[in-house]
Amino acid sequence: MTLLPAARFEALPRSALAEVVGVPFGIYVHVPFCASRCGYCAFNTYTTSDLGGRDLRRGYAEAARREISLARAALGPDVPPVSTVFFGGGTPTALEPAELVSILAAVQAEFPTAPDLEVTVEANPDSVDRRALDELRAGGVTRLSFGMQSARAAVLAVLERSHTPGAATRAVRDAHAAGFEHVSLDLIYGTPGETDADWQASLDAAIAADPDHVSAYALTIEPRTRLAAQVRRGLLPEPDEDVLVRRYDHADDVLAAAGYGWYELSNWARSAGARCRHNVLYWHNHHWWGIGPGAHSHVGGTRWWNVAHPDTYAASVAAGRLPVAGHETLDVGARVAERVLLGVRLADGFALDISPSVVRELIDDGLVQIVEWGDPPVVVLSRRGRSLADLVARRVIDATVLPVASLRP
Repeated sequence: MTLLPAARFEALPRSALAEVVGVPFGIYVHVPFCASRCGYCAFNTYTTSDLGGRDLRRGYAEAARREISLARAALGPDVPPVSTVFFGGGTPTALEPAELVSILAAVQAEFPTAPDLEVTVEANPDSVDRRALDELRAGGVTRLSFGMQSARAAVLAVLERSHTPGAATRAVRDAHAAGFEHVSLDLIYGTPGETDADWQASLDAAIAADPDHVSAYALTIEPRTRLAAQVRRGLLPEPDEDVLVRRYDHADDVLAAAGYGWYELSNWARSAGARCRHNVLYWHNHHWWGIGPGAHSHVGGTRWWNVAHPDTYAASVAAGRLPVAGHETLDVGARVAERVLLGVRLADGFALDISPSVVRELIDDGLVQIVEWGDPPVVVLSRRGRSLADLVARRVIDATVLPVASLRP
């Protein structure tokens, strides 16, 4: 893996551009604004107070549209159709619906797009109303992802979420009324002070809201967050690993009984059509361009990341420069490791280009199950293996002989 300074990022290598052809390609748009910062959040986001009272949202859509034009020029003439667009954050709905739609329109004007283009917008339950949802749907958004996190007020308070219990249920109802078929709810388990009853209540509320997709993530204590400081000072306990495993297993049981099948470690969907295709693109290690401050991109083994601050970002694109802070070229070993780390997460199975004896060890240890005895064999994580996915990936990576022709996801 070779790290390179931003100044040397002038154009994508021809070898990287060649890999884009015929492979799903996505656009990620990072909207780095929030009304307030949650205590556990370590994302590149800014509140008005972080920006000295200035509201930089007003010029953001124009800056994003400029970067989209620069991206299209950098990719050259053979870029494949964009299959997915994902607005993440931050809180994308901190922007007006018309601004989000204008960014989407810029993507559609600059790039060819797939006939079944998936367009996802993340939102806090209290950041949209029915009018906004109607505008987003009319503007081409096809999928919404609401950050519910918990159905209990005490848990939401520890996470410093701005919405109240019941807000997510109302948001899903309004989204369905606005014509959205695909709606997801995101949950977090393992918050300090959360009980088994709290987690059950959150699962029950999420299912009752009737989304067609549910994500459930173990709380991670990120460095330099308010939550990390509270844990460090002993004001809150650190999440217990055994409790996290138990909560995950319970979520899988409850969601499966309600008709949701897991397709990735932290994601369940009612049907294949309800899966988040943009995230599947990531897990298959395909290609995407990240728009916005701090956004990351990956094309053909070249990875880069944008400058983090909205001021610096805006100045760069206004001057006609890609707002790149740094980039790296992945060698064969790093690319194989990434494919394993990502592919191992998927319920569709992943191919093991390793010794049959190592495959047998993974089976005997109860970590994987055979999907297909081929050359190479295809396996899927067992329930136990899903809790030890990083360990499985490391064992596979250590046993892989380089170079390999492919590591199919």
